[in-house]
Amino acid sequence: MLIPHGAIVAVADGENVHLFRNRGNEAEPALSALSEPKIEGDSKDAGKRHRSSSANPDEKQTGEDSFAAATAEFLNRKALGTPDVGFIVIAAPKTLGELRRHYHKELQNRLLGEIAKEMTGSSVQEIQAALVRA
Repeated sequence: MLIPHGAIVAVADGENVHLFRNRGNEAEPALSALSEPKIEGDSKDAGKRHRSSSANPDEKQTGEDSFAAATAEFLNRKALGTPDVGFIVIAAPKTLGELRRHYHKELQNRLLGEIAKEMTGSSVQEIQAALVRA
């Protein structure tokens, strides 16, 4: 995947989100960490499709869905407030599904790519390698 200079990369799961900016060029990304956003997972719209059952026996999934929705809201605000910047989202598969439900049209238009993979505990070098391979 080619990553334009200045693109923002969000790496998320149901509990954490890390942001990076590409300071390198398209073919050779050089990610630098941005300040950690303060995200509180309190979206009332998140996880509505989940019901308590044997497939979802506890509130953990609801909490993760809520955090993902709040993360999407943060990325939406970032897209609306930062003109001409592309976004890449790397997220655990379930988190990515929930994020997609809450993307604003502007974020969707500027989304350069998505990777459905758990990488919040990965090093910057591992994230860069995953982006280059995608």
